[in-house]
Amino acid sequence: ELAPPADMVSWALSEPWTDKRWATYARRYRVQMSEPAARHLIELLASMSKRTNLSVGCYCEDESRCHRSLLRELLVDAGADVV
Repeated sequence: ELAPPADMVSWALSEPWTDKRWATYARRYRVQMSEPAARHLIELLASMSKRTNLSVGCYCEDESRCHRSLLRELLVDAGADVV
């Protein structure tokens, strides 16, 4: 539910990352995560993080150029306890 859609992943992997491409990807992912269903899930996970440990996995080698880093920011913004 919180992963980028397949077309966004295909676009992301089609060329090497540049700062401009990353900014475009990050903007598109944040727009997707602002949809009500995603926003609700982010808020739910943030709330759950107060009582239990959660982990987010992905196949990307470089977390700094992966939706995981963006999702972490969104969770923190929603009040999650992140280690």
